[in-house]
Amino acid sequence: MTRKKSVVARYARKTAAELRAETAEFDEELVVTKSRPLTPEERVWWERVRRQPGRPRRGRGAKVISVSVEQNLLGKSDALAHNLGISRALLIERGLKAVLAAQGRL
Repeated sequence: MTRKKSVVARYARKTAAELRAETAEFDEELVVTKSRPLTPEERVWWERVRRQPGRPRRGRGAKVISVSVEQNLLGKSDALAHNLGISRALLIERGLKAVLAAQGRL
């Protein structure tokens, strides 16, 4: 089974002169008159890659808040989240849901 060589490895083997020759086109200024409108296929691709990855929307979306937590409690909760393989935010979300459910308010 042959492995595809990485782009980095390909360029790492080149000399400085070879790299200069290969990247010379990027030394020129971008001239607007050389550009053209995107084709429909390029437009679809651009719209897909232009979007920021961000967080997936859950429910009505997320709200960033600032909360003070005692350092020892935060350390223990971070260790638990790490052991569970989840984020701190998800651990806190689960805790809030558990408290709300226990109070019959979920």
